[in-house]
This record gives sequence, C-alpha cells and structure tokens, in this order.
Amino acid sequence: MFALGAVLAQTGAVKLIGVNITYLAGGVFFSLGGYASILLVMRTIGDPRTAGDRGRVPWWSIRLHQEAWSSAVVLFAGTLLFGLSLVAAFAQGLTPRQSNGWIWLPDILGCVCFLVSGHLAMRAVSEEAQGGRVRRIGWWVVAVNQTGSILFFLAGIASFIRPATSQALDAQLVNWGTFAGAVCFALGGVIQAFDTPTPASRKVS
Repeated sequence: MFALGAVLAQTGAVKLIGVNITYLAGGVFFSLGGYASILLVMRTIGDPRTAGDRGRVPWWSIRLHQEAWSSAVVLFAGTLLFGLSLVAAFAQGLTPRQSNGWIWLPDILGCVCFLVSGHLAMRAVSEEAQGGRVRRIGWWVVAVNQTGSILFFLAGIASFIRPATSQALDAQLVNWGTFAGAVCFALGGVIQAFDTPTPASRKVS
C-alpha cells in the first residue's frame, strides 16, 4: 500500500485525499504486522507463563533481556508513530511549522524507531548465526528490512517542509524513497515466509 501511495503521489493520478487514504490503509496493516512480530518473537523465545500449553501465545509479555523482543517492540512503536503522522496528514490549512510538528516529527521519530529496531534485530540474528549469517534466511530478512528502514528515513528527512517555500525539501526523494522502502519491506515479508522459526522448548513441571 505504501508503494502504491508513493506511485500515486508521484504521478498525480489521484487527488491528495486518495493518496492519504492509501497511505493510511497501509499504515493499519503496518501496525498490525508490527504487533504480529511481537507475538512471533514471544512464540519463538517462549514464555514461562504458558509452560505446558503449546498452543497458547500471550498477547503481551515483557522480555527486556531478549534483543529480538526489544526489536519487535521498538518496531511496533515506530508503526504507531508512523500511523499518527498519516492521520495528521488529513488536516488541511496547516502552516509549515504545524506540518513539521504534527506530521513530520512523528514520521521521522517512527523512522528512527525502524532503524533502531533493525539494528537490534541484526545483532540478534548475527549472534545466532555464529559466522554463517549470510546463509541464514533470518539474516536476509533483517538486512532487507533494514535497507527499507534506511530508505524510509531518507524519505522522512526529505519530507521536512521549508518555512520559506512551504514545500518539502525533496518531493522526488520522498516519493521514490517511500516506494523503494516499501518494496524492501514487502520483499522482506516474502523472504520471511520461507523461514520457519523453532518455538522454544518448554518444560512442564
């Protein structure tokens, strides 16, 4: 959806409201995917509260000592910030200062969260790989997603509104950076479909 929104914005095929709706729809799925990643991590690393119940995954669990869990939580936080900026984009008649405060700021903070999440995920998979990282599907998923995060971050910086002109720093970079980043995230999802995490073993007392 983000890739489609970027193409629509670049080509001017639809009005701005159509672009915003497309982005918002993508943001909803993005946030759902972010939360799903938390559930996936909890299923993989295990949770003592569900010992003996192999089919049950808690809706939330704090696992600060697990980098994979921290990565997923930071990613989810980033999607929420990103979503906030997408909702604010529907506001009309904003001054450059208001646009930067309501739309750009949560957007760029979300992008920073994506970068931090990717860094934590890279550390987690690299530790697990023990030297054979490039042959692991999980490593490639993280690497491709991190590339998407970098592209989103560049697009986010370029979307800053200049007070003097009321225009983005680089509209082309905003659109194409978003498009390329979205393609990376989609590709990462496809690659991840071939990765089967092994749930942590649980001892039944």
